[in-house]
Parts: sequence; structure tokens; C-alpha cells
Amino acid sequence: MIIEIDQKSGFCFGVVNAIGKAEETLKAEDMLYSLGHIVHNELEVKRLEEMGLKKINHEEFFKLKNCKVLIRAHGEPPSTYEYARENNISLIDATCPVVLRLQQRVKKASETMKNENGQLVIFGHLGHAEVAGLAGQTNHEAIIIDHPEDYRKLDPSRPVIVFSQTTKSVDDFRKLTQNIRDQSQSGQVETHDTICRQVSNRMSHLHKFAARFEVIIFAGGRQSSNAQVLFDVCKKQNEHSYFVSSPEEVKSEWFSGVETVGICGATSTPQWLMEKVAEKIRQI
Repeated sequence: MIIEIDQKSGFCFGVVNAIGKAEETLKAEDMLYSLGHIVHNELEVKRLEEMGLKKINHEEFFKLKNCKVLIRAHGEPPSTYEYARENNISLIDATCPVVLRLQQRVKKASETMKNENGQLVIFGHLGHAEVAGLAGQTNHEAIIIDHPEDYRKLDPSRPVIVFSQTTKSVDDFRKLTQNIRDQSQSGQVETHDTICRQVSNRMSHLHKFAARFEVIIFAGGRQSSNAQVLFDVCKKQNEHSYFVSSPEEVKSEWFSGVETVGICGATSTPQWLMEKVAEKIRQI
């Protein structure tokens, strides 16, 4: 059986940067707080926890004083930084540069929309860490839209500016913006495709990758929205695509009579996990 690991899968720059900062800090510290999961991959989180990384939620964060806390690649709203300044919390800021620039653009656009009685839309998953950070730039006044069909939440008579969570589907973003333009009565619709191309470019690559093999094994975290988007690309191209979050989830019946297997993953999938999945398949 031929088993090939996709060389373009695995951590994006933002995740590599965040994990690198965590590892560097833990060389000198016994413990470091991480505000939320540093990456949406359960096994990688477990590896880092064994080094001393301790995940906390926002409720726990707002009780801390005099400590160090890692800000993950997804970014945080202004309230997190304000609390840290007031309570002697040293922040190790690993916000992805792409997300940071997007936060700055959203903040500026929000001020513009206030002056023009307009609406600011963030195309993203409600409750997602990146979206929470973006919404915080608008004092949580942004309208969060998760699906292209949800454009009816908007007042068609008022101006609109649209941004996107960096890991959303490009096709869905285009559908949404077209729907907003079609219903607009003001004709004032400004759209910004802020989807990270490290993610969107993988879609076209995985479309081709999935077609080359009889079976595709996609390794990713269950909580990762990026993993779900990229797995859907594989599944549409190759119906024999299977999602696993650990090597133990691999099933032998998937490979009966199969000669070629491709292994790929999300921007939150560590290389070592894909290698372990490959090793598991070889043992079948």
C-alpha cells in the first residue's frame, strides 16, 4: 500500500509562532497560562500541557493577578489587554499578524460606520475566539453572520461594511456579499475579503490532492473550524475521505483492497500526528 502525507498540510505560521512562544517561555518557567486552547487539536494541547501549559477560560483569566498569560493566534478583544494592564499580568502576545491587521481594520471601519449610521458585518462563527476578538474592536456592536443566507439580519436601507473571519470559505463569503448587494437599498456596500490565503489556498490544493488517492484520511481537531472546512473539500472530491482526531480512530475496513492512501490535515494539525496516523495504517 502506498501512503503519502501531504507536505502542504500542518501548522500555519500563526500556530507555529504561538507554539514556539509557549515552548520558549516554558524552558524558563514551570507553568504558563494559555487563554483558551493554544491550538484546536486535542493531542497537541496535551503535549504542551505536559510541558507546563495550563489552559484557562476568560472567567478564570479575569480573576488572575501578577502572572504570565499567553494570547493565542486567534487574538483577543481590548478588554483582555485592559485587565492585564490593571492587574500586573504579563501578556505573551502570539496573535497572528494576519488577525492583528484585521482587528485594526475592523476597529477603524466600526468608527466610520458609527458616523454614517451604518452596519459592520463579521462573517464568522459566533463564539469563535477570533470572532470574539474582532467583535471586541467594535464594542461588540458588529453583526455576526455565519451563513450566506443570514443576510436578512441586516437593514437594507443602511450602509454596510463586511469583513470575514480568516478561516471562512471564500465561496461562502462571495455568496454572502452578493446577497447583501442584491438586497441593499442604499447601494452603499463595502466588502473586504479578509480570508487568510494560507487557508484558502489549501482548499484548491486539497481538492487536487484528494483526487489522487483511493482513500483520504484527514487528521484534525474536532473543535477546529478550519479542519471542518478543509475536510469538506476532501469529502466533496473523494467520498472515501475519513476524519480522525487520533490514530486510534483509524478503522481497518476503510482500507480493504485499497492501494493508495493520502493523509492530510488542517492548519492546526501537527506533523507528528499525521505521521502517527500513517504508522497506524501501515500496521493494519
